[in-house]
This record gives sequence, structure tokens and C-alpha cells, in this order.
Amino acid sequence: MPRHLSGIQPSGLPHLGNYFGAIAQHVAVSTTADAAQQDALFFIADLHALTSVHDRAVLEENVRSIAATYVALGLDTERAVFFRQSDIPEVTELLWLFLTVTGMGLLERAHSYKDKVARGLHASAGLFTYPVLMAADIVIYDADIVPVGHDQIQHVEMAQDMVTHFNTTYGGEFLKRPDWRLSPTPKVPGTDGAKMSKSYNNAIWIFDEGKSLKKSVNAIVTDSRLPEEPKDPDGINAYALLELFLDEAERADWRARIQKGGVGYGHLKGALMEKMDARFGQARGAYQELMRAEAGQRRLEDTLARGAAAARPLAQATLARCFDAVGMGNAGRRLRRS
Repeated sequence: MPRHLSGIQPSGLPHLGNYFGAIAQHVAVSTTADAAQQDALFFIADLHALTSVHDRAVLEENVRSIAATYVALGLDTERAVFFRQSDIPEVTELLWLFLTVTGMGLLERAHSYKDKVARGLHASAGLFTYPVLMAADIVIYDADIVPVGHDQIQHVEMAQDMVTHFNTTYGGEFLKRPDWRLSPTPKVPGTDGAKMSKSYNNAIWIFDEGKSLKKSVNAIVTDSRLPEEPKDPDGINAYALLELFLDEAERADWRARIQKGGVGYGHLKGALMEKMDARFGQARGAYQELMRAEAGQRRLEDTLARGAAAARPLAQATLARCFDAVGMGNAGRRLRRS
């Protein structure tokens, strides 16, 4: 199986967009991964989070939350390699090597940077060079496939360009060119209809429950049409979210009822909450145990440490090749000995 790699940024509580756009696919891949081949690697991108999170306690809590979410939802950490990005220091060394061969023009074309700055995020050098760190994340483990949403396709294409620049500059095939694979659910709408995102304040946390869940779901924007009015399902945000949980038969039934008339927005929101309780109820309890109990937190730390111990030799081997390529063989030998 090709080597899959993906990361998730710990910038807040995981929401439905994270689940359907990434986490569900990661969990599925982990169940068929080959531990001996290390063909599935998933990491918590805490270095990336520093572009928006500048509170130590918040970052630590967010990292635990992402780790607990993956474990609670069933990521097979015996088959897949699951680790924390900052536990692999070699990735920032490859970042520098990439920066020395990457043109400013490539980074200036990044859509994500422009969008985040337009929405008020501080235009730091870290945010500007985010795609270079992402390229190092991907390439350092010799990844073949990077599952992404629409907004991350450009970043993988930029990683492809950086690999080409490096290999051409130093005259060899030192780094593998990765390919992107679009998630089956590349875009999940938020409560306002735009892409669901913590930074847009339009997200529904996957482990929300009770009154808090009801408040989040009730925030889904609707219009003033009455329940008895026929409607186009494709134009209803509440249905777009509900549809994520439906099988084919359920989807056909709901669509027919909405088109005929007699389905109100309250019906759709109520059904969405029921589906969320059914899908995440058991995992919700496991998540809370991992977050609150001391034994649960130790388990998370042990899991991430074990994953880093498996991932780091891959990173060291790649970086050693690159050091040799640029004329820093002593650094490469140091890595091979460590």
C-alpha cells in the first residue's frame, strides 16, 4: 500500500468538518495499515498551530484534545504511526533546506495565506512560510499520498514544486514527489453555509451534547419558509449537514419529503442532533475519560511518544540524504548515528 500521511492542526476542538473531511478517513486507513511497512502516518501539527495559538495552556489542551479524539474514535495506533509534529525536530531542518531553494513568488501565490490575512489573522513570517513547513512534513517521511480537502490541494502542489526545485538544484532524486488525494467529503458547511472552520466561528464540535449541542445546531442559518412549503434540499444548509450522516435509503427518503413539503427546519435540526448522538455517543464517553483521568492522559502521552519513536528514523534518513546532497555530510552522519 502507498504510504499515506496527514496532519491535523490543534487550533481548537475538532468539529464536523474535521471529522468528515479528515478524521474519519484517517481512522479507516489505520484499520488496514501495515505496521511493518509504516504505510499510514498521522500527526498533530502543533508547530503549525503556533501561527494562531499563543497561549501555552491552550495549545497543550488542544494537543491532548486532538489525541483523545483520534483514540476515542478508534484510530488503530498499533497499525498506524500517530505522533506529535514537534517531537520530530528534523522537520524544521528540512524546512530551512527548502527555504533556500523556494522562490518568493511561489509562496506569494498561496490562497490560504491571503484568505487568513483577509480574515484578520496576523501576517507573520510563520504564516507566510506555512506551506514550506507543510512540504517538509510530507516529504520527510517519503509520503506517497496526502489526503486533503480542496483548500489544501495547492499546498501539496507547492510541496511537489519544492521537491522538484531541490532535486534539480542538487542534481539527483533525493526526495520523493507526493500526490494529493481529495477527501470523499472535501467541504463541510458551517452553521452559516461557508466552509466549517474554528476561525470562522461557524463550527459544531463533534463531541458536543445536551444544551450546548442544541445551541450550536440551532445556530444553523435558515430562511422564513414554512414547513409545508416544498423546498430544494440542495439549498438547505441544515440538510447538507444532516446528509453527511445518512445512508442512501435515508437520503432518498429525506429528499423526497423535503421536495414534497411538510419538513421544517426544526425537523432537520432535530434529526441532526439525533444522528450526532448515535454516531459519537460512545466515543464521547471515551474522549471524556481520556481527557479527565490521569491514566487516560498517560495513555495519550505514551501513544504519541511511541509514534514519534517510529516516525523519527524515517525523518532522519531523509534528512541525512539531503545533508549529503547539499555538502553537509557530517550532519548526515550525525543523524545516522543518533
